[in-house]
Amino acid sequence: MNYTEAIAYLHRLTDYEKTRIERYTPETLDLTRVERLLTILGNPHTQFPTLHIAGTKGKGSTAAMCEACLRAAGYRTGFYTSPHLHTFRERIQVAGRLIEREEVVDLVEEIRSIIDSIPGLTTFEAITALAFVYFARCSVDIAVVEVGLGGRLDATNVVTPEISVITSLSLDHTYLLGDTLAEIAYEKAGIIKPGIPVVCAPQPIEALEVIESISQERSSPLSVIGRDWSVKPGHTSLDGQSLQINRMDNGVSDFDGDYWIPLLGRYQLENAATAVAALDALRARGFEIPVEAVRMGLSQVYWPGRLEIISRDPVVVVDCAHNPYSVQMLRQAVEELFPDMRWVLIFGASADKSIREMLVTLLPLSDYVIVTRSEHPRAATPMELADIVAELGSGAEVSVNVRKAIQRGLAVMPAGGGLLVTGSIFVVADAEEEWASLNGMPMPDNDRPMEA
Repeated sequence: MNYTEAIAYLHRLTDYEKTRIERYTPETLDLTRVERLLTILGNPHTQFPTLHIAGTKGKGSTAAMCEACLRAAGYRTGFYTSPHLHTFRERIQVAGRLIEREEVVDLVEEIRSIIDSIPGLTTFEAITALAFVYFARCSVDIAVVEVGLGGRLDATNVVTPEISVITSLSLDHTYLLGDTLAEIAYEKAGIIKPGIPVVCAPQPIEALEVIESISQERSSPLSVIGRDWSVKPGHTSLDGQSLQINRMDNGVSDFDGDYWIPLLGRYQLENAATAVAALDALRARGFEIPVEAVRMGLSQVYWPGRLEIISRDPVVVVDCAHNPYSVQMLRQAVEELFPDMRWVLIFGASADKSIREMLVTLLPLSDYVIVTRSEHPRAATPMELADIVAELGSGAEVSVNVRKAIQRGLAVMPAGGGLLVTGSIFVVADAEEEWASLNGMPMPDNDRPMEA
């Protein structure tokens, strides 16, 4: 088995990232499967402490910030996230290093027979177990673990973390998690464990009430950004932004003070505050985390594809916004960073997303719209997207792939305009790789077969 074959094997399992889940129920996502697998593997997830992060928006950014700060503090970190942007290897990292191709192959070959012995095991469940085995063998000091989908029934919810973190909640995956914020909050708050502290980003009242109720029921101390911690914006530029974070509930914290992050968008301020509050809670549980390490970690965090400027001349911005709330945050950010700029919009999204609502927000930014698709099996066809744009009173050019969309976008972009690529992480990944190819830049590490 080589690397390509190992990844293909994992994706031959029941893969809900590529095939839409019809029911978010214990019958579909059954924790007993991954628990059985982990038991056979010696329960590797119990061999290191974890920081567990769920949410609709910002959980990846918050996880990346926490991991960077813990690594700056001298801890050997594990980092588990999904989906990946360019390579599967991004999902499993130790001490800031992506798992090697050969290590993926060795692990898959080692546990393949066990995976095959458990009926119905999903791709994500198998990858989660693989990550936990890897972290245990690498003797990580702590792992930052991002939830895949929801929380209550997610495969990662087998961990008993040091801290549970819930980032911003909004309507997404409504056909699975519920069509109200209260229902979604119930699923996300499923990661709250009895007696384990919880850190929560600012939430709509409807969602916060659910989180508060479950935290109280499980005797889990709850800290909320905006209530127990304040965050104030500072100077912002195309290079990043400054902010001030202060504890409000019990006097002062050593983490009170000024910070700088290289991530753009005002919504990243609440993610940074959530990360700092989580690290403060970790320190209260005995972890040594100097404030200098937090400042260093936040200043060096790397989380590509999220409101990322991949070119300044011409201006090219990519963002993985894939639901109405994310798109609203994207619009606010580009209007602040690039006032009065008109955009050529390149848009592609998964068919199960709220495409109409996303386009309602994006179309006023753009003078020219190009709809396209990634190679992902759940991607909406460009013709479907063009029809929705037409129904909204605009027009869109159809492009069969992202490469042609970028070439066309550059050709029609007016002087002083910009190119904005968004709609899904898969379209953004294609755009970054195509931009590198078109400009003779180093190609992002990806899963294409290596040349002999």
